[in-house]
Amino acid sequence: MHQKGKRQVSRFFIPANMPEDWKSLLAKPDRQWRTGYSAQSLAYCWQEANDFPESVRSVFRDSKIDLFENIELLLAFPEYKQPLPGGKRASQSDIFILAKGNNQLVSITVEGKVSEPFGPTVAEWKSDKGRGKLERLKFLCDELHLAEGRIQA
Repeated sequence: MHQKGKRQVSRFFIPANMPEDWKSLLAKPDRQWRTGYSAQSLAYCWQEANDFPESVRSVFRDSKIDLFENIELLLAFPEYKQPLPGGKRASQSDIFILAKGNNQLVSITVEGKVSEPFGPTVAEWKSDKGRGKLERLKFLCDELHLAEGRIQA
């Protein structure tokens, strides 16, 4: 149910038939959709594979983790938005994947980078106490059953 004044993330997704279809999903398409930038690179890599790219599949294979041995990509959502408490807008990941491995559902979030950093470390990120960051971190730790004190820099 939609609450008045509260915007929700859509539960409907539009299929991508080619890498260029991903562009409209970007927060700032004119700035982010460029050759050599991660958004365009990821779109071409994943869309052309229409599955896990071989570079990703080899990481799964090399991990020797049973869950990843014969992992199957079921659905992939480019520029997936996930509302989290403590933020003004949803958190956005480059690709959210629903997969199946060892007869179990597996959720995977992909954040791609070409030559830019991933961002601040958790310690740096936590030092800025504003903008609901501690609320977000507590929520994520609770959801993932992690002790907040064990989160490393």
